[in-house]
Formats: sequence, C-alpha cells, structure tokens
Amino acid sequence: MARLAYTLLLWLLLPFIFPRLAWRARRQPEYLQHLGERFGIYQQGNKPAPAMLWLHAVSVGETRAAQPLVRALLRRYPDHALVLTCMTPTGRAAAQEIHTADSARVTCVYLPYDYPYAVRRFLRHFKPAAGLIMETEVWPNLVAGCAAAGVPLALVNARLSARSAAGYQRIGALARPTFAGLTRITAQSEDDRARLLQVGARAVQVTGNLKFDVAAAPELVARGQAWRNLREARANGTPRRMFLAASTREGEEALLLDALAPLIRAGDLLAIVPRHPQRFDEVARLIEARGHTLARRSAGEQVGRATEVWLGDSMGEMPAYYVAADCAYIGGSLLPFGGQNLIEACALGCPVLIGPHTYNFAEAAQLAVAAGAALRVADARQLAETAAQLLRDTPARERIAAAGAGFAAAHRGATDKTMQVVQALLGN
Repeated sequence: MARLAYTLLLWLLLPFIFPRLAWRARRQPEYLQHLGERFGIYQQGNKPAPAMLWLHAVSVGETRAAQPLVRALLRRYPDHALVLTCMTPTGRAAAQEIHTADSARVTCVYLPYDYPYAVRRFLRHFKPAAGLIMETEVWPNLVAGCAAAGVPLALVNARLSARSAAGYQRIGALARPTFAGLTRITAQSEDDRARLLQVGARAVQVTGNLKFDVAAAPELVARGQAWRNLREARANGTPRRMFLAASTREGEEALLLDALAPLIRAGDLLAIVPRHPQRFDEVARLIEARGHTLARRSAGEQVGRATEVWLGDSMGEMPAYYVAADCAYIGGSLLPFGGQNLIEACALGCPVLIGPHTYNFAEAAQLAVAAGAALRVADARQLAETAAQLLRDTPARERIAAAGAGFAAAHRGATDKTMQVVQALLGN
C-alpha cells in the first residue's frame, strides 16, 4: 500500500516535471535533451548488446567513483556490454568523456523516472543480466520492477548518513521493503552497514570506498604540473603560492572571497572551482563585484602575475587543479551541504582543509584527519588563518601531502571486493 501511495503521488507530480526541467534548463539547456529517456523511451542507437550489464551513477561524483568498477566489469566480462545510467546532464557528459575509449561497449543514457511503466520499458529495452546502483540512489518502483523482471539488483559503494537514515525511518513502510528488495549491498563502512540494516537492508557487506581506487589520468597530472611550472613569481621575486577552493557550493564562494582577501592582497593566487557548472557565471560575477582581477579557464585566459582569482569553470579537470595547488579547501563543508570527496586530493599529494560539515564523507574525513592527511577548520576565518600558515610553511605542506598519499594508498582495494559480490550476483 505504501508503494501504491508513492506511485499515485508520482502521477500527481507528473504535470510539474516538464516545467521543472524547463526551469533547470535556464542554466543548463541540456536538461531539455533526451527527454524520452526520462520515461523509458530509447532510440535505436541505444540498442543493447546480446549480453548487457547495467550500472547507475546519479551524477558526476558517482560517475567518477565508478571508474575502477567499470574497468573491472569490462575486463571480467569481455562478452558483455554496459549501460551506464545517470540522472543529470553533467553526470552524463562526465560518463561519455571518461569512457570515450570504451564507447563501443559502454552506452550512456538517463535512467527513467520511477514510474512503473518507465521502469518496465527500460528493463525490456536493455535486458540487463544484473544491475548495480552506486551509493545512495534507491527507488521503490525500480527495485520492485527489477524483482518482477528477475534482474538481480545490488547497491554498491553504499553510504548512508545518520540524517538520511532518520529520513528513511520516518517512511519505513515504503523504505524497508525497498531496501529489503535489493539482492546485495556493499557498504563503505561499518557505520554505513549498521544504518542500512536499521532501515531494512538484509545482505550488507563492508567492502570499503571505491573512490580510493580511482586513479587520475596521467595527462591531467601532467597538465596540473605544467600549470604549476608556469606560475609566475610575485613582483619581488618570491614564489607565488596557489590556494584552491575545490567543489564549492552556493554561499561558500562569498565567504571564501571575504576571508581570503588578505591572502590575495599578499600576492598569492586563489583558484575557485564551483561544484556545479550552472553556477560558473554567478561565481564570476561575485569575484568581479569584489574588484579582483579574474581569469577564466574556459576562456583560456592567461593566469599572469596580475591575476588574483582564477575561476576553474571547466569540467573533468579537478585532478589537474589539485596537482597545481599548494593546498586546497574541499567544498560543501563550511556550510551544511555534507562535504565533497577529499580522497582524490589526498591521493595526489595536495594538503587538504575541510570544514565542520562532512557527513556525506564522514568516515573518509575522520580517517584523513586522524592520519594527518587533512586539517579540519571551524569556519571561514579559521580556514583563512590556516591557509596562510600552510602557504608559508613548506615542510608542513610536505608532511601533510605525504600523509595524504599514504592514507589513500592504505585504503585501496574496494574494487576487488565489490567484484567478488558482482560475480556472486551473476553466478560466475
């Protein structure tokens, strides 16, 4: 009955879907592309291979985290193709970019909305032998549809914050059978496993975090080193350091620009890479409104001695920014957004600062701080003070960078453990 009520609510919301997509398309026109896929209608060009696996990654973060798993699936099952589904245009674009070399075997499309008829269309079209859902994306009709079609469905690299668990418990009549309907679940940590069991999951195995297994592309590492080597010194000849604000969220850029103004005035370079591309122009206006000299990566503008703020308004280059930076703040953690992935920065030897709000990456953040790979700050003022100290203290940065590389290396191996679960799922 709970799922029936949920489905009726979806039908009531149907008239609002297109206005919502049109509203989002004001900033990202791509939201109005491939509309049929949102309802399970796929073109003949998306015709599946005889043997198909399916992996769902909501947006950019999950898509990048899934890289090592996709590679492992393609190696282990050479006779299978893979359909990689997303929900956002940026996730779809990232998937297509990352898997260009495997485009003959990897098809990137949108997963349909959770209407039963759309789920049935998707499953009839691609006929996957098994489905894997990354991290947290659990939909009641999708789970029920897979069960009805005999498609084993696993939630992999699962994480569940205390806040999300409490929300699922409030709708237990709907959530518990949904989590129980998953064939297998691999969790990032023991805490995630415990919370998943609380909301109704059954077979939950801790395999670690796939993000530790993601390796930056060599060409991006080389690009970041080139940016670093081309950086001009201050007018007095002393080295010019770069502080990176990575994956920033709405409201954070203003805080950072104000708090880091002394750093900018001292001659160091501030680089800001917003999390969402639809906010690039908005952040550029914020920078210009404060009178800073701005260079935009998308325009190919030169980052010279006079440049005060560099706006990283490009996609897929985050590893290069980490290599180029002397230290970095990982966004979404000064304000209560739950934080973003700090593992990539640590693995690339970039000293990391994080704010108080890291519930989306609670275990990774806690372990990084304990390992000396990251420093936690309480607010923007403390962040600015800590950044200024680190930029002046090369030995301290080197210690944190070495700790970060060691921290990342020590936690690799989730892909192999996840593949064991996948093989059990498929029976081979």
